[in-house]
Amino acid sequence: MKPPLNPYIVLAVALILPGMGQVLNRQPVRGLIFVCFAILLGAFTLKTAAPEVSFVGKMAGALFVWAMAVFDAYKVARVRQAVWSHAQRQT
Repeated sequence: MKPPLNPYIVLAVALILPGMGQVLNRQPVRGLIFVCFAILLGAFTLKTAAPEVSFVGKMAGALFVWAMAVFDAYKVARVRQAVWSHAQRQT
């Protein structure tokens, strides 16, 4: 059985590109869903935010989904690493 990627590598890639952490965890559909929701919520908050709101405020929806995608990718990578190391100790 091939060992999973280091969770810190998955974390670094997920911080740079939203949805890519899920792709590295072999969950491409989940990554695509995160990217689609980031785009949709980013567009929604961009259109509905008041004109005097900062750029970060206007992109709050996309940033929130991105943060959840990073957390999810790291969590799944850590679980995969723990399961793999446990299975290696059993054999």
